[in-house]
Amino acid sequence: MTTRSTELLRVVHSRPGVTRADAARLLGVGTGAATELVTKLSKAELLAQAPAAPSGTRGRPTTVLLPHPGGPLVLAAAITHESWRIDVVELGGTTAASRTGRHAGSDWPAVRTAVAAAIQDLLRGYAHRPRAIGVSVPGTVRSLRLQAANAGWHDADLTELWPGAEVFVAGNDATLAAAAESHRGAAAQATVALHLRIDAGLGGAVVEHGRPVIGAHGAAGEFGHMPFGDPAVPCPCGAHGCWGSAVDGTALARHLGDPTPRDPVTYARRVIAVARTAVAHTAGTRASITRAPGTASAEATSADRPDSSTRSRQDLAGLPPPDPADALDAVRAAGTALGRGMAGLVNALDVDLITLGGLGADLLDTVPEQIHDAYRRGLMMIHRDTPPPVLRATLADEDGPVAGAAEEAWAALLPTLA
Repeated sequence: MTTRSTELLRVVHSRPGVTRADAARLLGVGTGAATELVTKLSKAELLAQAPAAPSGTRGRPTTVLLPHPGGPLVLAAAITHESWRIDVVELGGTTAASRTGRHAGSDWPAVRTAVAAAIQDLLRGYAHRPRAIGVSVPGTVRSLRLQAANAGWHDADLTELWPGAEVFVAGNDATLAAAAESHRGAAAQATVALHLRIDAGLGGAVVEHGRPVIGAHGAAGEFGHMPFGDPAVPCPCGAHGCWGSAVDGTALARHLGDPTPRDPVTYARRVIAVARTAVAHTAGTRASITRAPGTASAEATSADRPDSSTRSRQDLAGLPPPDPADALDAVRAAGTALGRGMAGLVNALDVDLITLGGLGADLLDTVPEQIHDAYRRGLMMIHRDTPPPVLRATLADEDGPVAGAAEEAWAALLPTLA
């Protein structure tokens, strides 16, 4: 395929629903050349055309460029400490199908077997169309081998998930989520963005001009292993005082005197949900001061008891629910540790903005004051007047890594298409 053909496919992928006229302008070619390219790619079953919606202006009608209905697909797999998900993704980012499963506490061979079986099932359903796979994992990846200390998965060969893949790419979940957030999320307009994702630990990436900085060996972004935590606390990575151990589910368990949770993400979400009842109760109490005596407070009443989703998380965790005030103290401590660490990274990296995903977004929703106060106090003077904004990631917790995996798979596949 010519370079110009690949460029056109990239335009269609990054701008779903782009018109042929706009694609020509973006490529810097005339309408005749654009028509020739589109015809060539249509014959190759890579692109299709459809009439564009009426614009109300004069001139010849144009067409919208779409993925061909029989064209190539990529698989995007996101494997976490507790679950897995595989999407079938079209050019342009639309998900055609999805499979999910849970595996909390499983060893890598069991996870590999389940994910590989789901991949084979999807391959049977889509015949020759899947051409590449991107895999998101909760650890570092070198030469397509995974090291995930927190999950106990060591030197796992990721290519065993689909041994016959034409194109196989893989990366850290937080790094891929950062890439997706810069392509299609809250950081899309940033020149230099910092994305942080808290799951079972903390990871992230610096994204510059849309591309994550991956380092000399692909292991950049392990921000959770910076020594911003308690030096007395050991980390599964072998170090002490790692930042991730001060903000994740294990940190909340230590604060509450609970044993290390088997499923730290489920545990953390349970504690954060209970902390929210304390926040809501406080807000309801303050509001009741302005009400006439005898007026009922719906907020305070509902805040006194966790909702059904909270109770289900408590049952999953296998532990009695913490006192709401204690839970809020633990969450505030985690929020303070998160804010201080973010300030250190801004001082070092000089980014435009920060996006928070995973449990980081949940903490931001629950204790924004603690996070922002610690963040501002830790900033150098040159950043305090206009601190980089801290935003909730636009892509949902489960969507960021899988979307990033799909983006990496398409980026690797497009130049190979004939």
